Amino acid sequence: MPFFDLPLNELQNYLPPRQEPDDFDAFWQQTLAETAAFPLNARFEPVDEGLQTIDTYDVTFAGFGGQPVKGWFLLPRHRSGPLPCVVQYQGYSSGRGFLMNWLGWSSLGFACLVMDTRGQGWAPYSPGDTVDVAPQGTGSHVPGFMTQGILDPHTYYYRRVFTDAVRALEVARQHEAVDASRLAITGGSQGGGITLAAAGLDTAVAVAMPDVPFLCHYRRATEIVATDPYNEITRYCVGHRDQVETVFHTLSYFDGVNFAARAQAQALFSVGLMDDICPPSTVYAAYNHYAGLKQMAVYSYNNHEGGGPFQQRKQAQLLRDLWL
Repeated sequence: MPFFDLPLNELQNYLPPRQEPDDFDAFWQQTLAETAAFPLNARFEPVDEGLQTIDTYDVTFAGFGGQPVKGWFLLPRHRSGPLPCVVQYQGYSSGRGFLMNWLGWSSLGFACLVMDTRGQGWAPYSPGDTVDVAPQGTGSHVPGFMTQGILDPHTYYYRRVFTDAVRALEVARQHEAVDASRLAITGGSQGGGITLAAAGLDTAVAVAMPDVPFLCHYRRATEIVATDPYNEITRYCVGHRDQVETVFHTLSYFDGVNFAARAQAQALFSVGLMDDICPPSTVYAAYNHYAGLKQMAVYSYNNHEGGGPFQQRKQAQLLRDLWL
């Protein structure tokens, strides 16, 4: 994939007007308040994976509407006092996977909470275990998750996912082994978009590390790339020509650009300048509107893989410098 988006000097100054509904904050305050009425009911059940240096737990907690959400929790076995914690969100199609996928953060000395993504988990190496219950049904939609409940923000799929993500932060903070003041959140692609949402909805998060984030600047994404998952939105609009503005009005409640403008956590972003899944301008739209202290790692010749292990090393170094 050659360069197809704006040149880097223009990306660095790309600050599109935010398409934000007047009741954005009220919508999310109501959404989170409704779920807060349900007890968190976090359960940590020990799992014996035969590991010699890490303690592992199967996690269940009450997410959106009190519905059960699965996860993993990992701790260094030899520890003294509460630890900083990294909450990990998943990319599109991925579930929580297997405990063996998540040894890195605890090997470095951090607690780690891995959140499953409701309804997803068909990736070959990352199966999921959380059922998505859509109370109002989803109506007509393109296969996938991008258009489930798309005609009303109250029924849209990501209302449930983002609420789960905020509840996961509460789960981490309440664990006795975690220092609640040292909480970092991260994820790649969809996980990066969830990271931005969680940082915007819970401004007490200390560090946010959205890696090649998805779920940002939706309309532009659909206008410049024809790849999934954004193309799910395009295909829906092809068939529902009379609902285009309704679609993008709903998406404005879930746009990482709007969450970024509210976030206060110190942030480390990444972008691949040849990324035709999450185009660079959509990433920079969120980055340039981001309200907290921030830095961007640029991978000029990379597609959606972004920095991969190079970015993981940067993330680890940032957290080690801050907390270890």
